[in-house]
Amino acid sequence: MSGLIPQRFIDDLLDRIDLADLIGSRITLKKAGGNFKARCPFHDEKTPSFNVRPDKGFYHCFGCGAHGDAISFVREYEGLGFTEAVEELARRAGMEVPYDETAKQEMRQARTLTDALDFANRFYQSALQSPQGSLARDYLAQRGLNEQIIQLYQLGYAPGTGTALMDAADPETQRSLVATGTVSDRYGRPRDLFRNRVMFPIRNTRGKTVAFGGRTLGDDKAKYINSPESDVFHKSREIYGLYEARQAIRQLDRLLVVEGYMDVIALAQHGIHYAVACMGTATNQDSLGSLLRQARHLVFCFDGDTAGYNAADRALGNVLELLGDGLHLQFLMLPEGEDPDTLVRKEGPEAFRKRVDGATPLSRFLFDRQREGLDLSLPENRGELRARCEPLLNRMPRSTLRDAMWHEMLRLCGNQRREWQPGGNRAGNKPWQGRRERIREERVDVRLSRDNLLCLAMLEAPDMAEEINERARSDRQLPRAAGFARWILESGLGDRQAVIYRLATDPQARARFYNLFDGIEQIPTREHIMASARELMTPDREATRKQRLASLLGSKKNLSDLSEEERRELKAMGDRSGQ
Repeated sequence: MSGLIPQRFIDDLLDRIDLADLIGSRITLKKAGGNFKARCPFHDEKTPSFNVRPDKGFYHCFGCGAHGDAISFVREYEGLGFTEAVEELARRAGMEVPYDETAKQEMRQARTLTDALDFANRFYQSALQSPQGSLARDYLAQRGLNEQIIQLYQLGYAPGTGTALMDAADPETQRSLVATGTVSDRYGRPRDLFRNRVMFPIRNTRGKTVAFGGRTLGDDKAKYINSPESDVFHKSREIYGLYEARQAIRQLDRLLVVEGYMDVIALAQHGIHYAVACMGTATNQDSLGSLLRQARHLVFCFDGDTAGYNAADRALGNVLELLGDGLHLQFLMLPEGEDPDTLVRKEGPEAFRKRVDGATPLSRFLFDRQREGLDLSLPENRGELRARCEPLLNRMPRSTLRDAMWHEMLRLCGNQRREWQPGGNRAGNKPWQGRRERIREERVDVRLSRDNLLCLAMLEAPDMAEEINERARSDRQLPRAAGFARWILESGLGDRQAVIYRLATDPQARARFYNLFDGIEQIPTREHIMASARELMTPDREATRKQRLASLLGSKKNLSDLSEEERRELKAMGDRSGQ
């Protein structure tokens, strides 16, 4: 749909939106010169690293890498699609989106289908409260659900007659219900898909019903069935419980991914409102991608039996290709024979929250699973561990997390003296990554000098080079950072890939910065690097200015002794002090 909105309109819309006002209406911004800063709304942090540049029309988080314009912010913060975000901003700006006729027709058709599904949802809710819904009400009561949670998730009942919904709808709604598969006509006459079932409406991020799940109250072979895919329902895109979670928690910082409708609802009834379930297989890449677009911190919850561990392994394998810095993934394996629904009722919400908080990080889960059955005191088994782990790590995109996991693999394999090329793989190492870095098993703490830290920060976020260059001019303990910053500025490199590509292809750059990161035995996560760098770069600026002023004037008898460059710097410092 985004291609059907003229680019001219999108550009005009972005020009009319004050980015600081838009973001400031949702989170607290603090003025920082001509820009604004805040704690990032997309990941958990204590030190503000989220920067808003209204003059440039973009925001950037130095902690998690979140970046974009007004449309991107609304999409990520509100969990909307592109078209929905444009419509939201257009309403804010008092503009009308100029869809072409094809797009308008598609939208009218979608509204017709969701209106029919909303009608079906109301019908099922009404049937639950009727005399014929007594069996369904008894079932929900046995599962421990109260009236409040039933209404919150709009649970209902599909009568068992086979045509109850069809008979209640007018002809136009009937046609739409057939189009969504809620009513089937493949046997020559219309028949309700859901019969004698407890109904779970599946709602999109705007709260519109797009499909249903139904749990049998009889002896049907299929305990649960779902609506088929339609023009408004795509299994891999929809996340059950997300709408309700966003209503309860405006700023979702994590999602607990469980396997069933009742798990989501039971956890919500016990005050855990951030649980959701995938409509497709929760372990496939499409569903994982949908989850990662909603939150950067996911906790996957699986039953602790063989099937649960197999599902967790599939999720792990598929998510590796999507994994980048700033994402935090964990695995919570429940005791065998338990699921979230039964366990939260048995041990209570506080105990369950502690389980969630103590879930195993992805890196540890991966190594724990791959080392099962291996005695790592034996060289053969250490070789087997590497053979298992290396193909998995090679599927990850280049990141500091991947580099750190390579370190851990080599440590577990006992390769204290193995030469290692960070960020590369056997198929495609970059030339500049040929530097020799010793990996020592006994060294696991990350201790970086300020100089090394700022160099790593510029590798991740080259747009910090100007600020670091200015800082380095008054701090002689940053020689490497000073040289690296000047090179980035002189080369006009604006993003991480451009810096890495130049280091890989430019012989002079390789020679100049070959030893830049020597002595760094373990690279911390990108989030750690950027948060530490921002904290380092935001001291008392006035004290820094005075220190540089003293440095300029301290060794000079009078102003005429200053060089032309020093005079310009002195004038610039005076201008800044008057702002």
